[in-house]
Amino acid sequence: MPPFSYRALQADGRMVDGVAEAASRAEALRVIESRGLRPVSVSETRGGGSRSAKPVKDGASPAQASQGLPGFSFGSPQVSSAELENFTRLLSSLLAAGVPLSRALTILGKEASSPVAASKWQEIHGLVVDGMSLANAMARSPDTFPKVYTAMVEAGEAGGFLDVVLAQIADFQAREKELRSKVLTAMIYPAVLLVMALVVLTVLLVFFIPKFQKVFTSVKGALPLITQIIIAASDILRSYGLLVVVGAVLGGFFLKTWIVSPAGRRIWEGLTLKAPVVGPLSARFAMARFCRMLGTLIGADVQLVQALNVARRSIGNQILVDAVARSIDQVQQGGRLGQSLAECPALFSGSVMEMISVAEESGRLDVELIRIANVTESELDRRLKTAVALAEPLLLFLIAGFIGFIFIGMLLPVFSLQDYIK
Repeated sequence: MPPFSYRALQADGRMVDGVAEAASRAEALRVIESRGLRPVSVSETRGGGSRSAKPVKDGASPAQASQGLPGFSFGSPQVSSAELENFTRLLSSLLAAGVPLSRALTILGKEASSPVAASKWQEIHGLVVDGMSLANAMARSPDTFPKVYTAMVEAGEAGGFLDVVLAQIADFQAREKELRSKVLTAMIYPAVLLVMALVVLTVLLVFFIPKFQKVFTSVKGALPLITQIIIAASDILRSYGLLVVVGAVLGGFFLKTWIVSPAGRRIWEGLTLKAPVVGPLSARFAMARFCRMLGTLIGADVQLVQALNVARRSIGNQILVDAVARSIDQVQQGGRLGQSLAECPALFSGSVMEMISVAEESGRLDVELIRIANVTESELDRRLKTAVALAEPLLLFLIAGFIGFIFIGMLLPVFSLQDYIK
C-alpha cells in the first residue's frame, strides 16, 4: 500500500505531520481520523517525493467536490487563492477543535507561507482583538476577501457556526479551482490550435494574399464578396497592423475597467444572465448558494428577515441581489417567502417556489432549502461536465470554419479565373 503524508490537528489544536499506509486517499483519511486527528491536507508519497497536498474537504459531497462556482472568485494579487483557501480551511479546523478565534488567527499568522499573507492575517487578528467582528475585519480588505466571502462569514458569526461556514467557503474555493483546472485542461489542445490558426492566418493575410492581389486586380469588380472582404482585411493588417494590436489591447483594458465599475457590472451581469448557456448556469449556481446559506441560517434559529438579508449577499450577481431585495420587502410586510420569491423568476423556477411554499407551511423550510441546494448542485455538476466536454469540439469546429472561410474566399476566383481571362 502506498504511504500518504498528512498534516492534521490534534484535539488540543496543535498541528502534527505524519504518514499513513492506505490503499487509497479515502482510506488514508479514515486511518488518520481513527487516530483521533482532524486531517487538514493529505498527499500520496511516491518514489521519495510526494504529490502536491490536496486540502481535505470536510463534509463535502461528491457533487460538491467536483463542482465550481462561476462568479465566486477568491484571492487577490497580494494573497494568492491557494493561500486564502489554506487559511480558510485551517481556521475552520482550529475553530472546530475548540481553539479561540484570537489564538487561531495568531497560529495562522505564524504559519503563513508568505510574508504578505502573514501580514494580512496579523492585520485581521489585530482588528478582531480590538473588538471588531471577523466579518467586518475581513471587509476592510476587499482585495483579499470578496463580498461573498465576508457575507458568508457574517452569516456564520450570526448563527454561531463560523467553523461550518468557513469549511463551506473552503469547499467553494476548492470547487472553483477544480472547475478552472478542468476547463483549462480541456482547452489546452484547442488553444494550441487557435494560436497556430492565428499564426497561419496572419501569414496568409500579410504574405500570401498580396501575391494574389496582383492577379485579381484586373477582375476586382467581379470578385466574390468573400474574396473582397479577405483582401480588405489583408490591406488593413499590412497597413495598420500595429495600430490594430494597440487598439485591441486598449479596448480590452477599457472593457475590463468598465466591467469593474458599478454601472458596467450591472449591464455585464444582465447580459451574462441572458447568455444561452452561461446565463442559466449562473442563475442556478446563485440559487443553490442562496438556498444553502438561507437554510443553514434558518436551521440556526436566525430570524427570517435577517437570514434573507445575509443570504442574498452570497448570490454574487447584483441583478439577482436586487430581485431578492424586493422579495425581502414583501416578507417584512407580512408576506410569505414562497410567494415573495415570485418577484425573481430568473432565480427561482415555479417548481422551486412551490417546494419552498409547501416546506414553509409544514415548518421544514431549513431542511427543504438545503435539499434543494444539494439537488441543484448535483444537476449543475452534470451540466458542467457536459459543457466542458462539448467546448473542445465546438472550438475546433469554429477554427476549422474560420480557416476554411479564408481558403474558399481565395480559391473561388482561381476556379473562375480562366472565365475572366476569356
